[in-house]
Amino acid sequence: MVMLLALLFFGSKAIPDIAKTLGKGMREFKKATNEIKREINDYTSDIKKDIDEVQNSLKKETDEIKRDLDNVSSSVKKETDELKKGLDDVSLSVKEETNEIKKEITDHHYDD
Repeated sequence: MVMLLALLFFGSKAIPDIAKTLGKGMREFKKATNEIKREINDYTSDIKKDIDEVQNSLKKETDEIKRDLDNVSSSVKKETDELKKGLDDVSLSVKEETNEIKKEITDHHYDD
């Protein structure tokens, strides 16, 4: 139906020129589309590269922070353990002294 209308409207001599022009137009359109795709890919690859750099930098920083926190945590645990041991030693010493005092009081009381 479309070919019949084109034949009637333009005539048989103009159809090859019209087809040639349409083909050329389609090639130009495809070329322009491919160029736009290439530019978009180039632009987005630059953005992706920037994002990757930021992610790598953040990972490096967070790894350093984690390492520092682990060191601080380890140091605090060591200090806490030492304090606990010191308190345990003091507590044991106080208990021993208390027991000796109780014994002396008991011995002194029975001596009377």
